[in-house]
This record gives sequence, C-alpha cells and structure tokens, in this order.
Amino acid sequence: SISEKTKRKSIYSLAVNVDLQTDATLQVDISDALSERDKVKFTVHTKSTLPNFKQNEFSVVRQHEEFIWLHDSFVENEEYAGFIIPPAPPRPDFDASREKLQKLGEGEGSMTKEEFTKMKQELEAEYLAIFKKTVAMHEVFLCRVAAHPVLRKDLNFHVFLEYNQDLSVRGKNKKEKLEDFFKNVVKSADGVIVSGVKDVDDFFEHEKTFLLEYHNRVKDASAKSDRMIRSHKTLCLMETFFLFVCRFFLKVSELFEKTRKIEARVAADEDLKLADLLKYYLRESQAAKDLLYRRGRALVDYENANKALDKARAKNKDVLQAETTQQVCCQKFEKISESAKQELIDFKTRRVAAFRKNLVELAELELKHAKVTITLVILRAYIVVTSKSILTFSI
Repeated sequence: SISEKTKRKSIYSLAVNVDLQTDATLQVDISDALSERDKVKFTVHTKSTLPNFKQNEFSVVRQHEEFIWLHDSFVENEEYAGFIIPPAPPRPDFDASREKLQKLGEGEGSMTKEEFTKMKQELEAEYLAIFKKTVAMHEVFLCRVAAHPVLRKDLNFHVFLEYNQDLSVRGKNKKEKLEDFFKNVVKSADGVIVSGVKDVDDFFEHEKTFLLEYHNRVKDASAKSDRMIRSHKTLCLMETFFLFVCRFFLKVSELFEKTRKIEARVAADEDLKLADLLKYYLRESQAAKDLLYRRGRALVDYENANKALDKARAKNKDVLQAETTQQVCCQKFEKISESAKQELIDFKTRRVAAFRKNLVELAELELKHAKVTITLVILRAYIVVTSKSILTFSI
C-alpha cells in the first residue's frame, strides 16, 4: 500500500482549478490517502465556521464510489438544473503501473542489481505520480463544490463531509449500467430535438453554438494530446530497450539514459499541463452542455405549455389546469435561466485563466527541454556515426 500525507499545495489542483473567489467559511482538502489493492481511501479534512456543522474542524474517510454518489446526487437534483455541476473525478486506475512492476519482478534475473533497483525506483515513482494525481482530482471536485455558493449548502454534501461512518454506497451493477446507457441514448436523441430549437435569448443561443464547437475542439485536442504523450512514452520505452542493447557502449548508454529521462519529463509535463487540463475541461464543458440542454428542455416545455393553454382557452376546457402547468414551466425556465447565465460567464473566466496559465507554463517547459534535446541529438548523431565507423572496421 502507498500512503501520501498531502500537506502540500497540489500542483494538479492549481493546473485545473482556477477559483474565481475563495471563502474561508468552508475549506475542504484531502489530508491523507491510502492505496490498498484496488481501493483508495481518502481522508477528507474540513474546516468551517458555518453553523450547519457540529464542529469547526473534522475528518472522514471516503472511497471513490462515495464521490460518484455525491456527484450523481447533484446531477439528479432538479434544484440544481441551472448550475454547472463540477465533473466527477475519474476512477483510480493503477493496473498499468502494477503490471509493469510485476513484469520487472519476473525479469529480475536478466539484469544487474543496480539496473533492477533503478528500474524499480522509476516505476514506483510513476505509480506514486498517478496516485498523487488521483488524490488531487478528487480534491479538485470537493473544492469546486465547496466554492459554489449553492452546492456547498447541499445536505448530501454536508453528510459526505461530516458523517464519520461508511455511507454504504456501492458501485453500479450491470443492470444499472445498462439503464444508464439507455438513459444516455434517450438523452442524446432528446438533445438533437432540443438543439434544433432556436433559443429566445441571444446570449444562450450564442453560448450553445460556442459550447458545441468548444467541446468538440477540446475533445479532439484531448485525443491528440493522448496520442502525442503515448508517442513520448513509446520513445521512452525504446530508449530503455536501446539502453540494454547498447550496454557495452558506455557513452551510448549514458546518452540514451539522458534522452529517456528528458522524454519522460516531457511526457509528464505535457500530461500535467495539457492532457489533464483538456480532459478536465472536456468533462466540464459537457457539464455546461448539460446545463444548456436542461434549459433548452425547460424552454420546449414552456412553449408547449403556452400552446396547450391557447388551445384550452379556445375550447374553454381545462383552462385552470393549463394555466397552472404554464406557470410552473415558466417559473422553472426563468429560474434556470437566471442562474445559468452567471454560471456560463464564470465558466468562461475559469477556463480562459486556466488555459492561459497552463499553456504559458507548458511553452516555457517545452523550450527548456528542447534546448537540452538539441544538444543530445547532436551528440547522438556524432556517436552513431562514430559507432558505424567502429562496426565497419570491426567487420
């Protein structure tokens, strides 16, 4: 198992979580995390001066499924239809790192003790990096909820933070997953209908058009960044292979070792500053699209209620019921519209600040790595030419 005391300023949190304002009345962080086989237990630490809580400072232990339960409770609550729900943290996945460690153990006899120790330390560092990122993503979710002026007051959120027993939340079974699949299919079909309805408010019509394009662009950029990072990781593995093949060429081995470390750092920097940022805003832009879908759905219901009221008045039948339905639909539409506009404006401010910060930092890191890489490429070319001459002479 791996335990991490998170008495540190989360680099990952800074990468994706650009809060518009901070509120000292409710502060949430993950103070400790413990990895046991396929589970990660998060110690959620809370400081608050709000009267809703029994104490000013307390901690509880939570698992990933309980975070998903909290997120789903927000999504399913009609009262929050007009808000951008912070995206749920991704499920912890350490399978690839564990598999590498297992393969390293199986191949221990084919390498020296120093080589085995070095490879083991690097794989453990990779595992720890994934572990820290997992912890940080769960912390980002809680911080976003705690910073939201409405979601922070949710009863389920308070139970999640304060109740010191297991919440008895389980993962979804196959039947529930199948139901979710069909719901998503229905939602997609309904989304096509809603998207075809021109919004009565130019602001929301513009945001709907922009978010559709923005979401697709971020999705495409995220997929391409994954391919780019896989290329760097593949190159890193290739350098490792060449390191063993060319062991007797001491200088060649040293060169590939340096290059391998640089490629690993480049991949790590791009993963942290670009890929994770894109993945996060891919999920948050989907949450914003869901907000516009809910508003569009409310608009369609409101317009249908108006038509039904006109028909009822024309026939002088069930007028009171039609008026009541029309008023309910109107109130729901206006309530969602009122909060949605500010939510979308805040979303724009957050994403612009986050992308500006991360892309500038990534560019600086890329320039730094490029300078070192150019030197190594020149040195590599010289060694390759020299090696070919030596091999030709030997043959």
